[in-house]
Amino acid sequence: MTSPTALLTDHYELTMVQAARQAGTAERRAVFELFPRRLPQGRRYGVVAGVGRALDAIESFHFDAAALAALEGVVDADMLDWLSSFRFGGDVWGYPEGEAFFPYSPLLVVEGSFAEAVLLETVLLSIYNHDSAIASAASRMTLAAGARPCIEMGSRRTHEQAAVAAARAAYVAGFEATSNLAARAIHGVPSTGTAAHSFTLLHDTEADAFRAQVQTLGVGTTLLVDTYDVAEAVRLAVEVAGTELGAVRLDSGDLGEIAREVRDQLDALGATRTRIVVTSDLDEYAIAALAAAPVDAYGVGTQLVTGSGHPTCGFVYKLVAREGEDGQMVSVAKRSTDKGSIGGRKYALRRRSPGGVAEAEVVGIGEPPQDDGDDRPLLVPLVRAGEVVGRATLEEARARHRGSIAELPRAVTMMSAGEPAIPTVHVGG
Repeated sequence: MTSPTALLTDHYELTMVQAARQAGTAERRAVFELFPRRLPQGRRYGVVAGVGRALDAIESFHFDAAALAALEGVVDADMLDWLSSFRFGGDVWGYPEGEAFFPYSPLLVVEGSFAEAVLLETVLLSIYNHDSAIASAASRMTLAAGARPCIEMGSRRTHEQAAVAAARAAYVAGFEATSNLAARAIHGVPSTGTAAHSFTLLHDTEADAFRAQVQTLGVGTTLLVDTYDVAEAVRLAVEVAGTELGAVRLDSGDLGEIAREVRDQLDALGATRTRIVVTSDLDEYAIAALAAAPVDAYGVGTQLVTGSGHPTCGFVYKLVAREGEDGQMVSVAKRSTDKGSIGGRKYALRRRSPGGVAEAEVVGIGEPPQDDGDDRPLLVPLVRAGEVVGRATLEEARARHRGSIAELPRAVTMMSAGEPAIPTVHVGG
């Protein structure tokens, strides 16, 4: 079993449960919902990521001896005893990983006792808010890149563990590989990499550096050509590796203009199949601006791992239904200005035209909305009676992402700010 995740939570989760247990309400049946009230400013859609990591966290959510010792003074002895045998035993439904989402999409529906469902709040929000922010940015970048591959290389621009999760989320949303070896080892994300400027600076000449790299990695490697003079480096690269050189990488300057010059030079030298990879603070807008340039692949770092300006999705986790004194479930909702929620257990489907184009996010309150024949259900079982049943592979998530984005209106391909690509419609309740 992996390390316990139970302390990846907030102090008040435990004090709420302690008070509810003393009041006799902790075991009331409850339904919590994780959802976004809105998309980040100007975004037309979001992408769900972190589902697999969340399921791992639920499986590992228990209080071992070290965790219980850390909680002395936080809760009383009776509560510590209760926590010592805690395991989540409820049900979870959710949007599968890679799916698009919109305002008020019920991304997770958690059903169980109040005590067990509320304890999951912080860890689920932490995972979903981070991973979905990265996947949402990555999806826009891969849309802008079209058929050209994107490589995640932002590890040094974020927390070391966030870097691993970011690489995984980017892969779900269409990136081809990562520079991060932990993401390769833990999640199976393909990794790639060759050399940095320090490798060139280590050697007496640029040619010596190129020869050392080619001798070790073969002529199919990627040579970094902007340490000194780009044109001279390209000449040396082809001289050392031959016309079958795999690629050259540009990491500075006016990437579009330099790429055109390098393409012309490579072609003149006979290296017509040598690819051009560009890096250097790229985001979806920079990638889109390079669409007409002779670029073959993009390496993206800082902007990806920070969500390209939106490092969180603003997801919330709210109680939407609970057991009443008569044993029946009743809807509950927060009524605060600008922070309201919609009560009731939710069901969701993607309404589509006869041609398969998404038209609306239809959310049923209390019962599933009626399928008009072209619709697609969105919530799938993830956990039943505490057992994970909805685990999917990353390849399945990548395929789901491609299909989900493909059915959205063409407006999603626009990088300009706009309204959500489809409206969210609530029915029933």
